[in-house]
Amino acid sequence: MIKRKEMRSLFSKIFLSVALAGGFTFVSAQKADSKSQQILNRVLAKYKANRNTYFKFMYSTGNNGKITKKETGIFYTAPSRYKLKIMGTEQIFDGSKIYSISDEDQEVTIAKANGSEMMFSPTNYLDSYKKEYNTTYIGKKSVAGKTTDMIRLVPIKNNGIREVDIYIDSAKSQLVKIEQKQTDNALAIIQITDYRANQNLAKDIFSFSRSKYKNYLITEL
Repeated sequence: MIKRKEMRSLFSKIFLSVALAGGFTFVSAQKADSKSQQILNRVLAKYKANRNTYFKFMYSTGNNGKITKKETGIFYTAPSRYKLKIMGTEQIFDGSKIYSISDEDQEVTIAKANGSEMMFSPTNYLDSYKKEYNTTYIGKKSVAGKTTDMIRLVPIKNNGIREVDIYIDSAKSQLVKIEQKQTDNALAIIQITDYRANQNLAKDIFSFSRSKYKNYLITEL
C-alpha cells in the first residue's frame, strides 16, 4: 500500500521531469511528425491565451500496467501563478514564492521561486516536447467515451521516462489524459475530469495568508 506522503512525492516527480526538460535548449535530434506538432501547438496556444484555467483531475499510480492508487485533485493556473490541491496538500505559487501546506502534518513550507515553479502546468508539459521528446501521432483512441487523438512522446535522452502518451480532444483543443511510463515500469496517469477557462476567480485565490494557519508550523527556506 502506497502511503500518502509517498503519493505526494510521486505526483511531484511526474511533473518535475517536465519542468527540468523545459529548461534545456533545443536539441537538433528532436523528431516530430507534422500531425502531432499541429495538434500539440493548437492546444498549447489555447491554454496560453486563457486568463486562467481550472482542472479537476484523477491522479493514478501503479506498476507494470496495473493501477494501485487513485487520488482526486484540482488545479488553478493563471500567468505566472497557480494553486494545486491533492492528497491533503495545497500548493500555492503567488508569482514570487511557493507555499506548500499540509493539513495532515499542520505544516507550511515557504520557498523562493527557483525557475521550476510552473512545473504543474500542462502548458509546460506540452511545450517541453519541442526540446526533449520525439513525438509520433498514434491515432484515434476512446477515453471515457470521448474520441481523442493519441500522441506518444519518447525522450531523446535517458531521463527515467520510457514514454508519455498524451490524449487530446482535438475538436476542443483540450488535454484529456497523460500517461507516463517510466523505465522501472512505474506508471502515473493524470486524467482531467472537468475543465473550465476564464472564470471570475477570487482576487486572493493565488495568495497565502499567515492568519489562516496560526496553529501550523511555518518554515521559510
